[in-house]
Amino acid sequence: MAVPAQHGVPERPGMPPMPPELAKLLRAQLAAVADQVEEEVRRQVPEYARPADGPYGRNLRAGVVQALTLFVDHIADPRDDGGAIAATYYELGRGEALEGRSLDALQSALRVGGLHAWRLMGQTAEELGLDSTVVAALGELAFRTVHEVAEAAAAGYAEAQLRSSDELERRRRRLLDLLLEDGPVALEAVQDLAHGARWPVPRTVAVVALAAAPDRREEDRPLAAAGALVDMESRPPRMLVPDPDGSGGFGGFGGRAFTLALRGRPAAIGPTVAVTDAAQSLHLATRALGLMGRGVLPRQGVVRCADHLSTLLLYGDEPLLERLEARVLAPLDTVSAGQRDRLAETLLAWLLSGSNVPDVATRLHIHPQTVRYRLRQLEKLFSDALHDPETRLDLILALRAESLRTPQK
Repeated sequence: MAVPAQHGVPERPGMPPMPPELAKLLRAQLAAVADQVEEEVRRQVPEYARPADGPYGRNLRAGVVQALTLFVDHIADPRDDGGAIAATYYELGRGEALEGRSLDALQSALRVGGLHAWRLMGQTAEELGLDSTVVAALGELAFRTVHEVAEAAAAGYAEAQLRSSDELERRRRRLLDLLLEDGPVALEAVQDLAHGARWPVPRTVAVVALAAAPDRREEDRPLAAAGALVDMESRPPRMLVPDPDGSGGFGGFGGRAFTLALRGRPAAIGPTVAVTDAAQSLHLATRALGLMGRGVLPRQGVVRCADHLSTLLLYGDEPLLERLEARVLAPLDTVSAGQRDRLAETLLAWLLSGSNVPDVATRLHIHPQTVRYRLRQLEKLFSDALHDPETRLDLILALRAESLRTPQK
């Protein structure tokens, strides 16, 4: 462990020499002074008003003795940097952070204890009849001592917080990897990792697949929903949101607040699934994001997989879909490209409308006679296949897939 060098308290080259007997006298009084300082800290700092045999009590006693010892050591040898004692306060600061407490109580104890210790030791200096310049120098030395131990404690606290944050992030990354790995995931394994990652295990989750940004500016990083597990390094970046249909989704998962939190980044929200089935949600969200990039689904904004299940089903096996299209739409390949587009559009509208000509005309904004004319052409191309239920289903699937790839007018 490396304790940072002390900064902020300048040395005093002109500090008057200390009487040789002062350090010896103060060291002899150290235990008695420590008792009084400890009592004063307990009285003024509520966090330390606990049984003396507890952790806080033992730390308090050790800290008081160490700080007083450092003060006396500075008197005995101004060149002593007090490294060992600073290391003790460094560990005290680390301990506060690791226990999840703030540094306020320890800093308050240092202020209260330092002031009270100076009062007690200053009385001794006055009783010795020391010159006022020496007494003033002792006051500065007391301030320097409090500053040194406070800075060491703050450095230890900051280091522990950083390490704790990094470790927590690593644990959450491992948890996310477990949740999103292919194959069955045991709930017990999830609960074990979640405990170490301080992540309450929800009943349901949804995974968001995010479009990759050209650069990785921090200001473009999406704001995670409460409790979300995020991995911006994966491809695509992903976010697992707990309880997506409850309070976990920015007050409306997939709504305006969620879209704003993504900072303009296109995204696909996988379906809500059990926590152990998170990989399924990721799989569909990733598929949807790919279809967004190709224009099959809207390119911008946030796409909810739950609103496009039939499209995701169609594109679940694209080689098979291509075979289906090639087989059932083959009759349309015998006409010109322009005529083919018009006939395909009319045929899909006719199949979806239950063979209702006026409805088709309304959908396509054309005259009913135009619809009937095109249907006669389609009857010649497809013959009796247009009236076969299984063929009609195949036609709907193939034509729908084709229309999704066609740019909207």
